[in-house]
Amino acid sequence: MSGPSRNASLVLVSHALCPYVQRAAIVLAEKGLPFERRDIDLANKPGWFLAVSPLGKTPVLLVDGAPIFESAVICEYLEDTALPRLHPQDAVQRAQHRAWMEFGSALLNAIGAFYNAPDEAALKARATDIQARFTQLEAELGDGPYFAGPAFGMVDAAFAPAFRYFDTFDRISDFGFSTGVPKVQRWREALAVRPSVVEAVSPTYGERLQGFLLARGSALSRRIDAAIAAAAVA
Repeated sequence: MSGPSRNASLVLVSHALCPYVQRAAIVLAEKGLPFERRDIDLANKPGWFLAVSPLGKTPVLLVDGAPIFESAVICEYLEDTALPRLHPQDAVQRAQHRAWMEFGSALLNAIGAFYNAPDEAALKARATDIQARFTQLEAELGDGPYFAGPAFGMVDAAFAPAFRYFDTFDRISDFGFSTGVPKVQRWREALAVRPSVVEAVSPTYGERLQGFLLARGSALSRRIDAAIAAAAVA
């Protein structure tokens, strides 16, 4: 197995709120690989960044200076080159897990549509869409605590950043995201306390995410404004 040694220089080029960065950070932590995190401002990208990220997106993993871009590629590189394994050994199961990771990426897209919904009707419709996706997940989950049972895997690393959004959403209003999906809720709770997941963001992540959501000018932004106003007079 050739890949990053414990002495290799690993730099994760990041954005503080990017869920795909979190995926890579979680996998690095689960594999016990020390790395430096270098946050950039995506609204004001430094010149060197475009040289290592042709798509202009985070994350990028620099391995002794050699760039690897796209979170899925980074995670597969780490899986190929460092233990412990986070994918099943069986080829069919491994392919199924990769497919569920794609489902997790689709969930992130649905989350973006939710927090950008322009009005209450669209917000409710997009909440219903997310609820339907959670129902699909509920049917797939077993006894847990993780996606495939007692062992943390790559699918867990893919979903943990998506689930983190709901910690903030649930504080804003009851959108019914946990209704009728006890297995999904238990999975969310298990991931929320996993050290690699906790450490994938800064202590100020929640505050920064709320500020980002407020700035969207969306229906959710107005809900946050209302919640802040209500708390101020309580």
